Amino acid sequence: MTDHIPIHPAGPFTRDPDADAGRHVTWIAELAALPAELRAAAAGLSDAHLDVPYRPGAWTGRQIIHHVADSHMNCYIRCKWTLTESEPLIKAYDETSWANLPDSREGPIDAILDLLDALHRAWTDLLRRLEPEDWMRRFRHPETGDEPTLHEAMEYYVWHGRHHCGQILSIRRRAGLPTTDRP
Repeated sequence: MTDHIPIHPAGPFTRDPDADAGRHVTWIAELAALPAELRAAAAGLSDAHLDVPYRPGAWTGRQIIHHVADSHMNCYIRCKWTLTESEPLIKAYDETSWANLPDSREGPIDAILDLLDALHRAWTDLLRRLEPEDWMRRFRHPETGDEPTLHEAMEYYVWHGRHHCGQILSIRRRAGLPTTDRP
């Protein structure tokens, strides 16, 4: 029954080696659109729908929506650190532990969707104002040792939004509600 549920509805993340600075405008537009897309994907889902795991053993729809806000807030802060410090060592967070906090497991999603609206307005405003050299600034991840540029981080976070929106759309389809798929 769950064999047809893809792990990565937007496909697995892969870097586009040809993604140049010209893609920034597209990525910013996708980040700006994500809160409305996530809101539309969640529209009409009951609490019972939101409390169903996306796949067996996976997060629920409610946890996924909270996770997107948690993750994107962390990236927004990482962007600010990267723009104000020289190759900062960012703070990692345990996303599974955050997803298992009571608000993520049981809390309403309306405030989180509102938070994503405001966060993405602020984040995309910042990104639109970056100079070309700003996109090449790096941060260091303490757990993975990765040192992505802001360009690379944005490519990932655009995919991240598509990925999780696709998971909510999958829950929506299983609930028998109409969808307009994007991922």
